[in-house]
Amino acid sequence: MTEIDAKIDALVPAWLTLPDIAEKLNVEVTRVRQLVKEGQLIAVRRGDNRVLQVPADFIDDDKVVKGLSGTLTLLKDDGFTDEEMLEWLFTPDPSLPGTPAQALGENRGTEVKRRAQALAV
Repeated sequence: MTEIDAKIDALVPAWLTLPDIAEKLNVEVTRVRQLVKEGQLIAVRRGDNRVLQVPADFIDDDKVVKGLSGTLTLLKDDGFTDEEMLEWLFTPDPSLPGTPAQALGENRGTEVKRRAQALAV
């Protein structure tokens, strides 16, 4: 759980607080905190109150976006910090097209994981 810088904050179009995510997933906030701790979600401190928030694109209706957890694991194994992962996920990639986060939301996780694996080479 890191504090977000202005550059990455500008890349991410929308954010959700942990209680908002808990409501969407129909789980307790402690379960959302566990997902963050396990690396299945990235939470950062933002705003005046430094409230923990997660990019809204990581949640698809009532579940975590398919392929996100595996992609985060690949990036973490490549040595990426949470901020670097967010920057990579929300920076447009003309070869996708769009951002890796958008591609995950559109169920194009295989393409995203392929690009994430290529970063390690």
